[in-house]
Amino acid sequence: ANTDLFGLPSYRKYGFVRAEDESESVSKSLEYAYDDWCIAQMARAMGEDGIADVFDRRAESWRNVINPETGFATPRLNGDWIADFDPRQVNNHFTEANSWQYSFVQHAQGGARSDAELEKRLDDFFTAGEQTTGRTQSDITGLIGQYAHGNEPSHHIAYLFNHANKPWRTQYWVREILDTQYSTLPDGLSGNEDCGQMSAWYVLSSIGFYSMNPASGNYEIGSPIFEKTTITLSEEKTFIIEAINVSDKNKYIQSATLNGKTFNQTTISH
Repeated sequence: ANTDLFGLPSYRKYGFVRAEDESESVSKSLEYAYDDWCIAQMARAMGEDGIADVFDRRAESWRNVINPETGFATPRLNGDWIADFDPRQVNNHFTEANSWQYSFVQHAQGGARSDAELEKRLDDFFTAGEQTTGRTQSDITGLIGQYAHGNEPSHHIAYLFNHANKPWRTQYWVREILDTQYSTLPDGLSGNEDCGQMSAWYVLSSIGFYSMNPASGNYEIGSPIFEKTTITLSEEKTFIIEAINVSDKNKYIQSATLNGKTFNQTTISH
């Protein structure tokens, strides 16, 4: 994080990677902010509070590439927002994606100022036209609106409805993705497998939860497709998920019980 590779000097100096200093500047700014957040969590757990404080502050750098007037992650040239910006455009400011797909900040629960704003932006995201502009990018596949399941930058976004206090919307879209973006045919994945991530999303989501922000240790509750799943944790321990009366139509969770206690939270802690 303190080396001089890939635009990091620009990021440390300005709080974001300037477009004139490095290609894919917006994606790298957001990636570095998330990486800094992860470093802060690890440092805090190790009792290194001084290091954690430094990286917690750096983790807020995502704010410097989200244009407050539009809510979109936007390149900055000479410090100013780039003019006539199109969030659908695929260009060299983003890595294998566009601004729509990069604007939902992972460690800031979407980065919106309110539940209502986050819900509206998510609804707009999933219902927008599927057409992108700019250059052709073979990785942007599996489109539902501007959501691109065929590429990993979108993979956490369906679970953000939980953070807009609309968990049934997460459950709806997770089931929609499971049903439409996978099959048992040779082309059964809607995009690049990339170290197993496409399959990992399916496995986790199909049993009912997902690590939207992996370094947090929390798992978002989604919509399981199996009546019962048993995960072997060790020779002595298993974790059993039972979805009573689950079906293609009966996909919404009314309540959940964990260790004998009924709760209505949308996340469970590892």
